[in-house]
Amino acid sequence: MNDLTKSRRRAALLALALGGFAVGLTEFVAMGLLPEIARGLLPGPYAHSSAQAISRAGWSVSAYALGVVTGAPTIAVLAARAPRRRLVLGLLVLFVAGTVASALAPTFWTLLAARFVAGLPHGAYFGAAGMLAARLMGPGNQGKGFAVVLAGLTTSNVIGVPLITGLGQAAGWRIAYLAIAAVFFLTLVAVWLVVPEDTAYAGGSARAELGALRAPQVWMAAAIAAIGFAGFFAVDSYLAPITTHVAGLPSAAVPWALVAVGLGMTVGNAAGGWSADRDLRLSLLLGFPGIVAALVVFALLAHSPGGLFTAAFLLGAASMFLGPALQARLISVAHGAQLMGAAVNQSAMNIANSLGAALGAVVIAQGRGYLAPAWLGAGLGVVGCALTVVSLTVGGGSRPSRVAARDRAAAVPEPVSGSARSGRTGAGPSRGRS
Repeated sequence: MNDLTKSRRRAALLALALGGFAVGLTEFVAMGLLPEIARGLLPGPYAHSSAQAISRAGWSVSAYALGVVTGAPTIAVLAARAPRRRLVLGLLVLFVAGTVASALAPTFWTLLAARFVAGLPHGAYFGAAGMLAARLMGPGNQGKGFAVVLAGLTTSNVIGVPLITGLGQAAGWRIAYLAIAAVFFLTLVAVWLVVPEDTAYAGGSARAELGALRAPQVWMAAAIAAIGFAGFFAVDSYLAPITTHVAGLPSAAVPWALVAVGLGMTVGNAAGGWSADRDLRLSLLLGFPGIVAALVVFALLAHSPGGLFTAAFLLGAASMFLGPALQARLISVAHGAQLMGAAVNQSAMNIANSLGAALGAVVIAQGRGYLAPAWLGAGLGVVGCALTVVSLTVGGGSRPSRVAARDRAAAVPEPVSGSARSGRTGAGPSRGRS
């Protein structure tokens, strides 16, 4: 892929980032549309108690997250040697199907099933698209390749999620999901047209990918992410009712609250990447106290509009500051299994998503108010901090990120097929999980 023109390479990277943008939409838009989903599919419970109906609608967030947890490691094993372009195309087909099914779901239970299906390709997409982007950028750019795809997700939280949330509030949540499906389809076409074909991944095998799961530090790092990050999702899942019922703002302000979170995530991601590259251990040790502090600030300030937007920004920044450090930690302990490492990270984050949304629903349903998840999340952050200290103590710390990057660069070959050398794209998508 090194002989591609700059414009062709740039277009290919943009297409892969567009997929990350679409994934951000399908993952986070539901959190701003829970009241609309509850009114549409749970009209009886909503008329009796809007809070309980909204908390039940939060199960759709958990269903998507459970799909990610199930699909990410399974696809990583089954597709260990698959050409990454064909794998990405197959995953995008599954995204389109699951998102369209979500929009057309006739009942609440079929919506849950559709959200589960839509979540299956999530983790594998970030792993496969990140590796493909790394190959496009050339040797020594593996970290940058993954950052390109993740930049799409971060951008979606600033621009796409608020826009689609506003569309869903105005035209209905089903229209919102159809719009997201259209973005996935556009990504599918773009990847087909501009991303060159690659050969099978010679260094991959199901045994090697599964072997990463035998490392205790992989499970410890996954537990840290799953528990420690749950507090962010416990709040973010119910940001819409917090905006309207707690801060007293109209529903039109919900997209702007999401913008505040997205801007914080963008700033936190940039700062976290810089910090993790220089001192990974310190970034891990400082990250969770920052999340705990942000959640406490949110619980104390979200009663007023100004406090809500300020606290939402701080929560997004504190959470994403820790993201790059946790990813680097998982890569450093999942030796020789890059796709599985990315899959475990995505699974852990979405366990956090599911756990946070579910626990948030429990405390809201108990009548403790919409800010109770923030206090709950602060407690989860304390647990995550304690697990981090144990992991670093038992594991002897983490290698510097630059060393881990060199290890990843050495582990990822740069196979190029004849179609890539000639500048032609390959054939169409293969089966969704090939």
